[in-house]
Amino acid sequence: MAIWGLGNLLFALILVGGVAGHPSCGFPAIYSFGDNNSDTGEHAAMFADVGLPNGQTFFHGPSGRYSDGRVIIDFIAEAFGFPFLSAYLDSYKTNYRHGANFALGGSAIRGGHGFTKNQSAKSILPRPEEFRKSLFIIDVGQNDFAFDLQHTSLEDTRKQIPEMVKSLVEPISTFLIGRYEARHLVIHNIGPFGCLPYHIKSYQKKNSTCALDQYGCVKELNEAVQEFNRQLKLKIAEARKANPNATITYVDVYSAKYNLISNAKNLGFEDPMKFCCGSYNDQYIRCGEQDSNGKLIGTACNDPSKYISWDGIHYTDAANKLVAKHILNGSLSDPPVSYAEACRFEDPMKFCCGSYNDQYIRCGEQDSNGKLIGTACNDPSKYISWDGIHYTDAANKLVAKHILNGSLSDPPVSYAEACRI
Repeated sequence: MAIWGLGNLLFALILVGGVAGHPSCGFPAIYSFGDNNSDTGEHAAMFADVGLPNGQTFFHGPSGRYSDGRVIIDFIAEAFGFPFLSAYLDSYKTNYRHGANFALGGSAIRGGHGFTKNQSAKSILPRPEEFRKSLFIIDVGQNDFAFDLQHTSLEDTRKQIPEMVKSLVEPISTFLIGRYEARHLVIHNIGPFGCLPYHIKSYQKKNSTCALDQYGCVKELNEAVQEFNRQLKLKIAEARKANPNATITYVDVYSAKYNLISNAKNLGFEDPMKFCCGSYNDQYIRCGEQDSNGKLIGTACNDPSKYISWDGIHYTDAANKLVAKHILNGSLSDPPVSYAEACRFEDPMKFCCGSYNDQYIRCGEQDSNGKLIGTACNDPSKYISWDGIHYTDAANKLVAKHILNGSLSDPPVSYAEACRI
């Protein structure tokens, strides 16, 4: 068993417990920063609406999202019991009570990702005490690869990875954690860029001999993204050490999306290399694109729920829902704590049985007359600490779960798997 892994789990429970997840846990708001994959109307507010067929499945009309329905941040907000996050520039529909979404379609790490470049954000940020309790989700980086590959080689793009990672993580430490005292942050890595149908086709035009994997993804593109993700995870580990009062969770979105693609048939999807809206034969026709006479030529398929890719670049509502499920259950997080698990507990600095004011009263302690004074709380399952020293049944059960499933083991083999060998 890797001791550091178990320590990470316990540390995450202590820091996140009582403030993450559902509003009943005292979690006041979510703030999202990112690109097209998280945009809920920012780009539409700045330029022009993302027209139909975008939004047709869930919203039954344009919603500012690059999808037929919801994007991942929508499912996360729903899981917390919050309304969908408002794009901060959408003044007609804005409600910042539960947070805001600064994600902007077209954003890149090196071009600014919302929390360093966007001065307007400061006017709606909560008071510091609220900021410390809020959750911050960062999902950006895909466009850096897309933009670079339009103008340079993959080899040159790979050389930029260390600077890309630095440009993402350092502002999180200095701006969100350092200046605004954010304490709960989730950083998504980059998904399998080499599996996006649009970018496969574009890359093959310049590199006709590039190797594809068994699912049709461009190997070298995915290898470059995996190298970015490897360096990102290491940089986040450094940021944790430098910011011991903050919980920084790394989420392996790459694995969630690649597993979706590799299991497409079993999950009821069509060929994952096909997309639902728009087309790419000799040239790319965008979803919702019109010809010179105003006729819609970027039409959608009949059943978007059968497709992983919506428009060759972004995911469908059905695919985003499955990816969000893996993000929320914590199976791809480091530390591996789900939002529901983190939400379960009260303030981790409180304990259930006994007390410690002027002096420590042990759980079960009696006074000189035999009267019980070391009493217990009404619901121990809401507490991590039983008596200020030991853990509750609920906390021990959660720790044992992660020990047994192998998520904290080195090598990462569960007890059940080990029994088969």
